[in-house]
Amino acid sequence: MIQLSHISKSFGSLKVLKDISLTVQPSQVVTIVGPSGAGKSTLLHIIGTLDRPNDGKIWINNTEVNTLNDDQLSDFRSRHIGFVFQFHHLLPEFTAIENVVLPMLIAGKSKPEAEKRAHELLSFLKLEERSQHKPSELSGGEQQRVAVARALANNPDIILADEPSGNLDSENARKLHQLFFDLRDKFHQTFIIVTHNEELARLSDRQIMMKDGGLVNQ
Repeated sequence: MIQLSHISKSFGSLKVLKDISLTVQPSQVVTIVGPSGAGKSTLLHIIGTLDRPNDGKIWINNTEVNTLNDDQLSDFRSRHIGFVFQFHHLLPEFTAIENVVLPMLIAGKSKPEAEKRAHELLSFLKLEERSQHKPSELSGGEQQRVAVARALANNPDIILADEPSGNLDSENARKLHQLFFDLRDKFHQTFIIVTHNEELARLSDRQIMMKDGGLVNQ
């Protein structure tokens, strides 16, 4: 599903990623752990094509994404990759269902098709009764589940999550973590999650440790 070959990334004189090679199989929940400043989020952004490496190659679903131009990357990203962040970044003026529908409209789906898919996702995530509520009317756990629904909207192969439970209490964090495994089992997607949550890391199919811009283990 994902293959990285000798990836390096620097910001000025600061080397953030150092010669990283990594392969991730389909339908796995993979966690990336390590101290702050280890390069975890930078690696996730490069896997998600939000940033480009200085050196190395990346294949996702047999496509060498580092050869794509910006427009091609944007199209590839919208079709194959979904994102869930610590701060859910929902649009406050839109309802839950409108937040989920939006990425599908951007991808060219018709409004009826997008709304049908959004209702299915919100129902699966037990949010159907909250579909007409705006983010300010939802709890933190509900907001994060709407963000997960939005990430799933275009049925991507890969979900990338950066500290997705960082702002949730213990109970909602556990529910969100279980949701990732339920989604993996139902939709066979690959999840790569940057986390400091030790419980989630232990439950994952594979745990990758980073330190000082490199991989300690795979």
